[in-house]
Amino acid sequence: MKRQFSLLILLILLSNTLMAQAKKPLRMGIAGITHSHVHGLLGRPERGDVQIVGIVEPNKELAKRYSDRYGYSMNIVFNSMAEMISATKPEIVAAFGSIYQHLEVVQACAPLGIHVMVEKPLAVSVEHAQKMKILADKHKIILLTNYETTWYASNHKAYEIVNKNKDIGDLRKVVIHDGHQGPQEIGVNKEFLDWLTDPIQNGGGAIIDFGCYGANLITWLTGGEKPESVLAITQQIKPAIYPKVEDEATILLKYPKMQGIIQASWNWPFGRKDMEVYGKTGYVIADNRSDIRIRLENDKTERKDILKDLKAPYNDPFSLFAALVRKEITLPKYDLSSLENNTIVVEILEAAKKSAKTGKAVKLN
Repeated sequence: MKRQFSLLILLILLSNTLMAQAKKPLRMGIAGITHSHVHGLLGRPERGDVQIVGIVEPNKELAKRYSDRYGYSMNIVFNSMAEMISATKPEIVAAFGSIYQHLEVVQACAPLGIHVMVEKPLAVSVEHAQKMKILADKHKIILLTNYETTWYASNHKAYEIVNKNKDIGDLRKVVIHDGHQGPQEIGVNKEFLDWLTDPIQNGGGAIIDFGCYGANLITWLTGGEKPESVLAITQQIKPAIYPKVEDEATILLKYPKMQGIIQASWNWPFGRKDMEVYGKTGYVIADNRSDIRIRLENDKTERKDILKDLKAPYNDPFSLFAALVRKEITLPKYDLSSLENNTIVVEILEAAKKSAKTGKAVKLN
């Protein structure tokens, strides 16, 4: 009896130890801090899921500016990925540099089994995206892409209406608007503006910066279906401000029985991220992260609703990242953050750029 009791105590202690280890914050490295979305991580309230242990940023003036603002030590700031990884041993890395640098981050992390999350979009080209996918698959790491709109309760409600409840019938048209007055006009920091308006480092201008949102959402809504063809028109409405890249883009996606229309712009009179989804028997419109409008076949007027925020860990990119690494949750195929979805997004964007140059629709395999 005494022996059984002792064994029970040991099992309880072991269980508690394993639970404590499982909930220990994941060691997170940050690859670059020039992307202004990094403020969402540096200013994030402590949740006990991740711990920032190292930052890669050669621009020490920028690193010091953010250090003064957010309170991290300059001792954890390094010049290269190799230095940061060697010194801090991160388990996960979040990339907040240029889109072109995403491949370099995965090349440094994947062989060491370090999981990666990049800011949207996944890559500047199909070539980069394919190389990243090969590395992620080979070394069995999680490779996520983060979008602001992934965390909108309104978008998830729209998905539920389309794909679970099937309240609006077969999809016929999805119209997505994203953008703002322009990065310079809204006052993004110089370090971000320098590469955001560079066709190499960003892959393009507004077509990449905001076209990716629509491609991501439509790919999710259609369960990973690729469009048959992509037709795009781009313009430089403000060449004096953005001489190297387009500031206006409209992308048309043709599916067998549906159209996707993506309007990406640095010329909106105000910032917007909204989506209209039309089916055979109704529609759902997500005006922002919480406001939604629905009208079904037998409705005389549309219904409006204000939604509550999504529940953890589905309301925050880093909570989701940590939960996936700990295997507390799994990511459905073609989910908004998934690698499967975002390789298709890059294919759509590359086809859109080619179409804009040639004036012809580009077919996808």
